[in-house]
Amino acid sequence: MRKLILLLFIGMVSAEAGFGQMRLSLSDAVAIALKNSYDIQLAKNNLEIAGINNYVGVAGGLPTVTATMNDVENITSINQQFPDPSRNITRTGVASNNLNANITAGIVLFNGFRVKAAQQRLQELQKMNQDMLNAQIQTTMASVITNYYDVVRQQNLLSTINKSIEVSQQRIDIIKSRKEVGLANNADLYQAQIDLNALVQSKQAQQLIIDQGKTNLLSLLFVSPDSAVIISDTIIVDEKINFSKLKNLALKNPQILAAEQQIKINELIERETAALRVPTLRANTGFNLTNTKSAAGFILENRTYGPFLGINLAIPIYNGLINKKQLQVAEINTRNAKVQRDQFLLNIETGAVRTFQAYTNTLAQLKTAKENQVLSKQLLDLVMQRFQLGQATIVDVKLAQQSFENESYRLVNLAFTAKVAEVELKRLANIIEP
Repeated sequence: MRKLILLLFIGMVSAEAGFGQMRLSLSDAVAIALKNSYDIQLAKNNLEIAGINNYVGVAGGLPTVTATMNDVENITSINQQFPDPSRNITRTGVASNNLNANITAGIVLFNGFRVKAAQQRLQELQKMNQDMLNAQIQTTMASVITNYYDVVRQQNLLSTINKSIEVSQQRIDIIKSRKEVGLANNADLYQAQIDLNALVQSKQAQQLIIDQGKTNLLSLLFVSPDSAVIISDTIIVDEKINFSKLKNLALKNPQILAAEQQIKINELIERETAALRVPTLRANTGFNLTNTKSAAGFILENRTYGPFLGINLAIPIYNGLINKKQLQVAEINTRNAKVQRDQFLLNIETGAVRTFQAYTNTLAQLKTAKENQVLSKQLLDLVMQRFQLGQATIVDVKLAQQSFENESYRLVNLAFTAKVAEVELKRLANIIEP
C-alpha cells in the first residue's frame, strides 16, 4: 500500500494543473519520509561501510600473501682475466637474463595486541553508526510529525476565519434587512463590509501559509514540492507522559550511546598507538625462484629455487618520539570524547526538563483555553441572536466576534505547542514510532 502511495506521489502534479488531490495521513507521511530521506540513506550507507570494515582482515589479523616476479634482459660487456691466460674472456654485446619470482606469506604473531584492539575498534564503530542511524530516524520522524501538525494547526486557524466570515456575512444580511425598514444606516453597513473584506484578506493570507506549510512537509518527504495533497486531521496530545520514566529512557538516547561508543573507540586507539612501541613478531614463509643466464662469462646459467620459513622481529628503538606524541594526542582525544559525552548528557537532560515544563504548563493552559473557546462560541451565538432582535449593537457583535477568534486561535496554538513538546520528549526518549 505504501509503495502505491509513493508511486502516486511521484506522479502527482499540483491542483492548479487540473488534477485531483491526494489525502495524506500522518502514518503515510512518516513512512514515505523514512523511505526517501537522504539523511537516513547516508546514515545507512555509513553503517554499511562500518559493517564491511568490521572484519578481522581489516584489523590485520589474517595472513598476507604476495607474489612477485622480475624478468630483466641485459646486454653487457665482459672482460674476465684468469691466472691461465687461455681462459681470459673479452666480449661485448653479451646477452643475459635475470629471472626472479617468489610467493611470500606472512602473519603477525604478536604486536602488543594491536590487532585485537583494532578489531574491537571496528566493532565499536559499527555500533556507533547504528546508534547514529537510530538518532537520524527519530529526528526525521519528529520533523515530519511537527510539520504535519503545523499544517493541521494552520488549517484549524483557517476554519476559525471561515466561521468568522460566516458571522460577518450574517451581520451584513441583518443590517441590510434592518436598513430596509429604516432601523440601520449606511455607516453600519460600510463598517460591516470593511470587517468582512479584512477577514477575506486574512483568509487569503492564511491559505498561503497553509500552502507553504504543505510545501515544507513535502520537502521532508523528498517528493515533488508542488504535489497537491489534502490533510484532514486533528491535534490529539498524549497527556500521560511520565517524566521519571522518560528521563531514564533519555539516558539511552542514541546520541548519548554514540558518544559512549566514541569514548570506547578513542580508548582503543590509545591501545593501538601504545602498541607501536612494542616489538612486532612476524612469521614468514614462501617459495623463491632465481634463474640467471648469460651468453658468456664465468657462469652461463645459475638457478636456485625452494621454500623458505623465517621469523621476523622488529624492535622500535627511536623514531623521534613520534609514537609518544601520538599516544599523548590519543589520550587527549579520549578526554575530549568524555567531555562531549558529558555535554550531550547535560544538553539532553536540560532539554528534557525544559520541554517537560513547557509540556505540563501548556496542558494546564489547554484546559482553560478549551473552556474559554466554548464560552466565546456561545457568547457569539447569543450576541448574534440579540443583534438580530435589535437588542445588541454592531460593536457588541464585533467584540464577541474578536473574542471568539482570539480564543479559537489560542486553543489551536496551545494544542500545537503541547504536541510539539510531546514529540520532542518522545524523540529525546527514543520512543517515537512510525
